[in-house]
Amino acid sequence: MRCGKMAAPPPPGGAAGAWGGVRRRCQRLLYWVPVLFISSILCWSYYAYVTQLCLLTMTNIGEKVVCLVAYHIFFMLFVWSYWKTIFTLPMNPSKEFHLSYSDKESLEREPRGESQQEVLRRAAKDLPIYTRTMSGAIRYCDRCRLVKPDRCHHCSVCDKCILKMDHHCPWVNNCVGFSNYKFFLLFLAYSLLYCLFIAATDLQYFIKFWTNDLPDTQAKFHIMFLFFAAAMFSVSLSSLFGYHCWLVSKNKSTLEVFRAPIFRHRTDKNGFSLGFSKNLRQVFGDEKKYWLLPVFSSLGDGCSFPTCLVNQDPEQASTPGGLNSTSKNENHLFPAKPLRDSQSHLLTDTPSWSETSAKAEKGKVGMSNPALTMENET
Repeated sequence: MRCGKMAAPPPPGGAAGAWGGVRRRCQRLLYWVPVLFISSILCWSYYAYVTQLCLLTMTNIGEKVVCLVAYHIFFMLFVWSYWKTIFTLPMNPSKEFHLSYSDKESLEREPRGESQQEVLRRAAKDLPIYTRTMSGAIRYCDRCRLVKPDRCHHCSVCDKCILKMDHHCPWVNNCVGFSNYKFFLLFLAYSLLYCLFIAATDLQYFIKFWTNDLPDTQAKFHIMFLFFAAAMFSVSLSSLFGYHCWLVSKNKSTLEVFRAPIFRHRTDKNGFSLGFSKNLRQVFGDEKKYWLLPVFSSLGDGCSFPTCLVNQDPEQASTPGGLNSTSKNENHLFPAKPLRDSQSHLLTDTPSWSETSAKAEKGKVGMSNPALTMENET
């Protein structure tokens, strides 16, 4: 009997994998819809303001020149900052925060609990991290397989850990974090100025539209909708920009407002605040000539941040980090672990801490309640 060759079986999950790839590509295309919407509004506003309002409606030459020059300055700054916010890649934790091969194996072998925490404490002992999970455990991302730096969170949309993550913004199709937070602020500022300028210079012609003092051309409808759009966006942008200005003044992120950072001994919602001036320099840098330009000038590398640690009374028993416990004698101490050079100078003009207190604080690193377990958080 002749035996024919058997056909090789199809790879398992081949169709499902192909469908999953198509679905992911479709999702990535859909993520660009808000950006395309903003871009289309911007292109129409340019045509409506420059062509229909300035060139065809305004009769005074001086007014035309002033409006066109000022408009193009705001337009250029708006587009520049928006472009930088969209296409600046979010920064991820450096290699030192990733677990070594041996640590990964140890973590997989150990049962979930205090034994895993011991592995993570060994991996994090020389890292400049001060925050913990709600249960007091080392912050660890099991998807990226790394110890999370302070203020770092895992983005479910980007599927990666983002340094100093603020939020994932659909209007820019990007994560707003350490690498582009300054650009995002300038984008809000210049888009607000852009809308306010259009509304202010278009107001008199909008009034003429309602009083029938404009010629009956298509320009009148562009002028009407241009004013409505500029006024509407001005209201929404002013509230959003004001909120983020408050965040900068307090050195907070949007995520930290909803969940205050938890340090080794307690929750401290102002743990990263160094005062208004220093908080401002954290985002915009030391050189003021770059503050208003969409060029990167933020301090540090996104992995290390100056902060004040609340020193717990040595006589008081250790408590989980998630509790808002306070000691009778609270002293603000600066980190015992070294900060990056570009950040540490922010602490030079503040009161120094004693060597004895530093040793006591250093001795507490790695201590935790035996009942604590590893907790993954976003």
